[in-house]
Amino acid sequence: MIGRWHGLVIDCPDPRSLADFYATLLGMVRVQDDPNFVVIGDAPDRPGVAFARVEGRQPPRWPQESARMHLDVRVDDLAAAGEQVLALGARRLEGGGERFHVYADPAGHPFCLVSWSH
Repeated sequence: MIGRWHGLVIDCPDPRSLADFYATLLGMVRVQDDPNFVVIGDAPDRPGVAFARVEGRQPPRWPQESARMHLDVRVDDLAAAGEQVLALGARRLEGGGERFHVYADPAGHPFCLVSWSH
């Protein structure tokens, strides 16, 4: 092993608001909070998801432009979770299937809700 996973950094124009969205979606708390860089996780010494301010950042156009990476969020009830993320400010994107639906977060980054139950 060379190292350990520290976190995933998502570029966005407003780190605090996007961190709020994902903290609610994933049940995490803020472990670092600066105006230009916010980290959420389950503890300060564990890997987390970070949000870095990048002015003018434009998300990929779905599905014409492929996202380089996205989060998959496992849920128990795909329909109920979909309603909840829409209420948080997400929007549904084209694509998906019986076991996953594709959404964009409030900054336009794609993510999927995934369920193994019907």
